[in-house]
Amino acid sequence: MQRKTMKTVMQGALLLSVASLIAKILSAVYRVPFQNMVGNTGFYVYQQIYPIYGIGMTFALSGLPMFISKLVAENETAEAKLTLVSRIFMILAGFSLILFLGLQAFSLPIASAMGDPGLAPIIRSVSWMFLFSPFLAISRGYFQGEYDMRPTALSQLVEQAVRVAVILFVAYWAMRHQWNVYRMGAWAMSSAPIAAIFATLVMLFYVRHHQVKVFRLAYQPAAQSYGHLAKRLLIEGGTISLFASMMVLLQLVDSFTVMRGLMIQGLPPLLAKSIKGVYDRGQPLVQLGLVVATSFSSSLLPSLTESLNHGSRQQFARQANTVIRMSVTIATAAAIGLIALMPEVNVLLFGNQQGNGMLSVYVLSIIFATLIMIDNSILQSLNQFVVTIAGLVIGLLVKISFNQWAVVRFGAIGASWITVFALLCMAGFLMQQLRKERLMAFKQGFLLKLILISIIMLLAVRVVMPLGSLLTATWSPRMTALVNSGLGVLVGVLVFMLLALKLKLLTLREWLLLPQADRWLRWLKK
Repeated sequence: MQRKTMKTVMQGALLLSVASLIAKILSAVYRVPFQNMVGNTGFYVYQQIYPIYGIGMTFALSGLPMFISKLVAENETAEAKLTLVSRIFMILAGFSLILFLGLQAFSLPIASAMGDPGLAPIIRSVSWMFLFSPFLAISRGYFQGEYDMRPTALSQLVEQAVRVAVILFVAYWAMRHQWNVYRMGAWAMSSAPIAAIFATLVMLFYVRHHQVKVFRLAYQPAAQSYGHLAKRLLIEGGTISLFASMMVLLQLVDSFTVMRGLMIQGLPPLLAKSIKGVYDRGQPLVQLGLVVATSFSSSLLPSLTESLNHGSRQQFARQANTVIRMSVTIATAAAIGLIALMPEVNVLLFGNQQGNGMLSVYVLSIIFATLIMIDNSILQSLNQFVVTIAGLVIGLLVKISFNQWAVVRFGAIGASWITVFALLCMAGFLMQQLRKERLMAFKQGFLLKLILISIIMLLAVRVVMPLGSLLTATWSPRMTALVNSGLGVLVGVLVFMLLALKLKLLTLREWLLLPQADRWLRWLKK
């Protein structure tokens, strides 16, 4: 293998991060026009099955390729690497085929368990994507292990762009031709295998261009047996993939419990589906919030590993604490800001104010999910894999145990509270493990200051927003919501920043890590 410079590695990591960021934004934003076209019930139909796609996508795009790249990097010769990925392909192909056949055969029982047998064709539609996952995972993992991030980045962008285009076209076509929501859902979910075909073509181009014979050496002797590789894929690769799909796993629990809980409560099926569709509006909001909150933090995480490699435990602790504090600050500002803006954001994006309460509760997930992601990265840099998976299991058990009961007892808002509580339990467990590593991010009144600043910001935004309505009395509700939201964002950012500086929420060194910080800090201090 050619010698790879640190500059090449960093450029590749930056390229993959940018591609991932664009893909995440695309994945969150398309749901707004989609919901506008298909309505609450149509959105419910799509979102019920989306977690199956989301989990499969995480395995094929980020979780398994990341682990496979690690295995590839462990081998020195080209022959050993190709033999390795060939064997991994055989293992993944067998697993994916079983998964595909299982979803095809048991689509009706799965749909019935979700409380809606009509979802069965949509489950069968999405199952086809799993046939493409093995090749996508091993080809992406191989090139990442060779420090070439371009194939993964390009295939990721192509995949998301094609999927979003197909979904929006299907929604438009279904609206024009008055399809029922289940037919629309089946065709919309077919975007997953169609996009996977395009991503596969991109990866095939790179495989042929670089003459990577990934299937030729499957039966040659290898350092690791099929059994050993399968075990590592299950334990190590599975851990990475499951944590990457944390929010999707919680949504999967919702798919099996919210609709059923609403019907047990006594609601007619059509109304229950509509309410679940309104509840699902929270997912793109949280997804966008997480993109904003984690994009900055992820850029700081590589420096943690570098500090550990140089044996500087004190520097590692300082950097880890900085990442945690800044991540939680940004995530809290985003979550509380969304709560303050919720009536207007709901009208602006979805056309009405249905579900303001449960959506306001749901977006609190941004704070704890961000904290969990950062804690997980720090603990994994310390090789604490068992601890992180234990935290994930705790959160899932809380969600599974209480979700349907909370929906029956309190309605859909109960599912929002249980999601937040499950994430809180997970975050608390991981923070406790970090304390054992002598990492104390929240001290000197940090949390009290953050809560106080957030409350004042929320009140300020709520007081100021109605002023926009005076200027837009004759405008449409959405245009009025746009003006009010813009005014609220401006006031919220200014109030939060001024109070954070006044109360010294973060140190000057931490503030200066933000882009163009020296310029706007001087302006704010004036």
